[in-house]
Amino acid sequence: MVLHASLPPPGTRVVVTQQLPRRDGSWTNSVEGVITRFQQARTGSWFAHAKDDRLWLDRLELRLDDGELVILILDQYSVIQERN
Repeated sequence: MVLHASLPPPGTRVVVTQQLPRRDGSWTNSVEGVITRFQQARTGSWFAHAKDDRLWLDRLELRLDDGELVILILDQYSVIQERN
């Protein structure tokens, strides 16, 4: 999944909503913060036919209002909305 072309630039305040599908609906969580960076990072997991034979994940780093840094793993259930 290639997201970096559609992401707001670093310094933009966003709300990221992620959903975890379950048998009886879904679990939803939202985080609001300022984008510090986005990267596609390699994991230690092996995945056949992937780049360098590793699993690559889209990682979005946010700085929350209290200064905490949060790293989110983005997937097809992630929704990113800009805030003013």
